[in-house]
Order: sequence, then structure tokens, then C-alpha cells
Amino acid sequence: MPKLKTHRGAAKRLKMTGTGKIKRWSGYKSHLLTGKSARRTRRLRTASLVSDAEYDRMKRLLPYL
Repeated sequence: MPKLKTHRGAAKRLKMTGTGKIKRWSGYKSHLLTGKSARRTRRLRTASLVSDAEYDRMKRLLPYL
């Protein structure tokens, strides 16, 4: 079986935690920020984990992570 290629876009956006979960950062925080509340933009700064529904798909994009 040939070597698998890592999805480079996913590799730049996702990171594996020490326990094997996949961490992701929020979108919607690069422009048009004046219409968003300060509370919302603060919350968008924090990272969160990939949901269980998406985990298998993300794992397939990152075979060596």
C-alpha cells in the first residue's frame, strides 16, 4: 500500500492534543468585526475540540498526526 498524503490545509488548521483529541480554532474573526460584539470576538479567540461527528473525517485527512 502506498504512503498516504497529509491534507496540507487541514494540517495548518488542526493540532493533536496529548490525549489524542483534535483541536481547532474558530473562524469568523478576520474581518467585519465592527458588527460583532466584544464578547463574541473574545470567544472566537479560544480554541475548541473537533466534534465526535467530525473526528473520523479529520483523522483521515491527517494520517500521521
